Amino acid sequence: MTTIGSESSSIALNGRFRFSLLGTDDAMMARRGVIHTTRGDIQTPVFMPVGTQATVKTLHPREVRATGAQIILANTYHLMLRPGVDLIQEAGGLHRFMGWDGPILTDSGGFQVFSLATNAKVTEEGVRFASHIDGGKHMMTPESVIDLQMGYGSDIMMQLDHLIGLPAERKAIQAATERSFRWLDRAVAHYNLLDGAMSRSVLFGIQQGGMEADLRERSARELGNHDVAGCAIGGLSVGEPKPVMAAMLEATTPNLPINKPRYLMGVGSPEDLWEGVARGVDMFDCVLPTRAARNGALYTPDGRINIKNAGWRHEHRPIDDSCDCEACTGFTAAYVHHLFRAGEVLGLRLASSHNLRFLSRQVEQMRAALDTGTFATAYDEFTHRYQPVASPSPVGPAQKPKGKR
Repeated sequence: MTTIGSESSSIALNGRFRFSLLGTDDAMMARRGVIHTTRGDIQTPVFMPVGTQATVKTLHPREVRATGAQIILANTYHLMLRPGVDLIQEAGGLHRFMGWDGPILTDSGGFQVFSLATNAKVTEEGVRFASHIDGGKHMMTPESVIDLQMGYGSDIMMQLDHLIGLPAERKAIQAATERSFRWLDRAVAHYNLLDGAMSRSVLFGIQQGGMEADLRERSARELGNHDVAGCAIGGLSVGEPKPVMAAMLEATTPNLPINKPRYLMGVGSPEDLWEGVARGVDMFDCVLPTRAARNGALYTPDGRINIKNAGWRHEHRPIDDSCDCEACTGFTAAYVHHLFRAGEVLGLRLASSHNLRFLSRQVEQMRAALDTGTFATAYDEFTHRYQPVASPSPVGPAQKPKGKR
């Protein structure tokens, strides 16, 4: 690993948030860093479990912490609809309300407006939509989204961005990308008006660009020119083939500032974490690991298994002998199989704990490999062993990330 000088690798925001880039891999674009917040340091690369409605489904915050989670994500859109920002403020803020004392990142809700709301209408002002819960009419603007997140007491806030469905014409993708930057300008101005520099909360901007490499390159450079604490990559992992996502990352990360954390939104499969880190990403989040777990899909070093399948009925051994999660250290695969077949809630909890711990172990392995200068070797070992879902063979050399090797 190439060590980066501390003066050039650290950026401080509002006196309470700082990102230190400790080093980069000598063969790839992978990075090792630390995000410093008032609620604790976050070692990167990092995966953030998703607690959409102020809870990581089925798990107590203590159980989430036991998986190795350093920071969790909550959703601005869902929390706005219920319980509402007023109740959260009444409770003393989101951290106290949900019983989590570590950092919290809240996304802007832009994706949910796109994916859940009916009759959503995007204008230059913002997004007017009907609630997916009761059909009530709401308006989200770049400014109101900042107000909501400041009200929650988020440590990291996301701008409202314009996400459009794909496939789409290039003209529409470019228009949405440019609108996202105009909205970012408004978000930054409103944050400054609220004296954000005196708060615990910092603002991340979001890059769009669809599957157009030149738009990704230009928007990455544009995002780097904005006064934000971190740079998020949005609009990927929306159904495109994995090689396309990899190509978009390779068009993006080299054009982002070296001294700000890079966050790939909505990505959480084990193979995508390795591929993202290899291409210079620092932060990830996704509902996939816990959603898959609740359906019996569990990660192992060789790939994903379905614990509900009959073949696990007589397996009186851990799901994964190498795993130190609560499910693997305290119970057998046969028992977890039984819980799912019997419809017992404990099965959902153990499975969710296992998948989150698996991803935490993956990023821990990445950090350790980066610390010792062996990331390229660890990457090769993972890709030649782990079998992604619906993949006929391990990742081969032709699919390796472009980088310094």
